[in-house]
Amino acid sequence: MIYLPLLRPAAPGVLKRAFAAYTISSKQGAGVVLLSGTAYSGRYISTASPRSNSLTAAKSHQLTVEPHKQDKVVSSSETKSHISKEGAGDVAKQVRGDWVLFHPVYSPSELKAVQVLHRKAENFGDKAAYGLVKLARSIFDFVSGYKHVEGPPDANASLEELRKTGYMLSDKQWLSRILFLESIAGVPGMVAATLRHLQSLRLMVRDSGWIHTLLEEAENERMHLMTFMTLKQPSYFFRALVLGAQGVFYNLFFLCYLISPRICHRFVGYLEEEAVITYTRCIADLEAGRIPEWSTLAAPKIAIEYWRLHDNAKMLDVIYAVRSDETTHRFVNHSLANLNTFTDVNPFALREPDMHLKGGKVELTRDEADKYVTESDELFEKNKKHLKRDS
Repeated sequence: MIYLPLLRPAAPGVLKRAFAAYTISSKQGAGVVLLSGTAYSGRYISTASPRSNSLTAAKSHQLTVEPHKQDKVVSSSETKSHISKEGAGDVAKQVRGDWVLFHPVYSPSELKAVQVLHRKAENFGDKAAYGLVKLARSIFDFVSGYKHVEGPPDANASLEELRKTGYMLSDKQWLSRILFLESIAGVPGMVAATLRHLQSLRLMVRDSGWIHTLLEEAENERMHLMTFMTLKQPSYFFRALVLGAQGVFYNLFFLCYLISPRICHRFVGYLEEEAVITYTRCIADLEAGRIPEWSTLAAPKIAIEYWRLHDNAKMLDVIYAVRSDETTHRFVNHSLANLNTFTDVNPFALREPDMHLKGGKVELTRDEADKYVTESDELFEKNKKHLKRDS
């Protein structure tokens, strides 16, 4: 059994939030919640239930599951200091994918549902955000020697020639590019979550679910970095570049988010559009055999645990999962940029859309977000009545 947040009916055209806890009959494969016979992606948010019974009591739950590793009683002879070199290794082995925040786990059809989409810039803020993203992309392509074009001028050129001229990247060049991008991509979510957290403390009001989604985004990008770090340890020079870029970007984004959160979310939305393009091209190169070093390379263990991949997963499976994550960030940030950041609830704190929606649609308008919240409320109310009939 899991507990999910419930949105009370909101006034027409206004996204207002209230939470209540309900026990939901669920199946936990790939983060799916079964609501009245229909499968929806659900958020694993635990909260206390005001009407507990023997089926939902914590004591009853503990009797049905094996104690967590941290809760098991061990003899004094088996106890190790977790801060010592000997004990620290044991703790590190236990800290795996299950310790991370909520994140989507995709079905095979969802992984293939991603489309390369672009949201047209409609106003000055949109154009400014998009222009900054294109400028940053151009500079990074120039520095890394990558030619971002549809195809090389000579279709008969060998792979080695294409790599030398910058039309194709080697496995090492792909890794360097991805590591740098992911080290920067984890900044916006953390900055935005920090500022909204501090605002909530200052004003002493609830945040309407934004903080959770932003923290999930930041951790998700960091897990991308941790995954690719298993394939390459960057040099000190590379780390220095990341340090400088991260320091500049963090402070600039911090100041910009104070001025206009909407433009910042639009900026991230456009940034994720470029990320989807990058990983789509990486997938195309990998499937065409243009990155032979990765063709049979096994997926890192951290990736298998994080995305719940099959045991014999390859790097191609990892890239597909990462691209789907970037598609989620594209959809979420463009949608958040359409909302009132001071009054509107985050619709994705209530129910996670599946990739068939996020992969084929670049955003939700504010009216669509309002409808999405209403549908979420109706689903929970319907399931609540269903549970009452069965009790």
